[in-house]
Amino acid sequence: MTVPMPISLEVNGERVDAHVLPRLNLADFLREQLELTGTHVGCEHGVCGACTVRVNDEIVRSCLMLAVQAHGTSVQTIEGLSDSGEVADLQAAFRDRNALQCGYCTPGMLMAAQDLLKQQAEPSRERIREHLSGNYCRCTGYQAIIDAVETTARARMGRRP
Repeated sequence: MTVPMPISLEVNGERVDAHVLPRLNLADFLREQLELTGTHVGCEHGVCGACTVRVNDEIVRSCLMLAVQAHGTSVQTIEGLSDSGEVADLQAAFRDRNALQCGYCTPGMLMAAQDLLKQQAEPSRERIREHLSGNYCRCTGYQAIIDAVETTARARMGRRP
């Protein structure tokens, strides 16, 4: 018999105390127990990137991480980045460049794109493509997504998009 374990973590700036089964992954914890449904579950193998979140400022695949492993960490989801305004310009660029068709991959793409833009202020199109290569999109063909990230990078640098 498996016994729930206590965990304590910060999610989007708020302390969360919970009891979880040791086998519960972080994605399911966020979605089912905290109702943060912007974290999508796609492949459940860490391949598609739909479940991307930040743990201690590093992006991770939340489908591959157990909720108990997040004990004592700081987790940020797309809701946290969106509510804080951190990705408002990136979201606008995705909308303006038609980089979000069905929207399923969008939260993970935004998390990965923001991660890149925090690391490198003005990445090349090749670097953007490489950084986002771990996130699948079945609708856009990626060009619009790369355009949106490039536009955001240029705007943040004060250059014309």
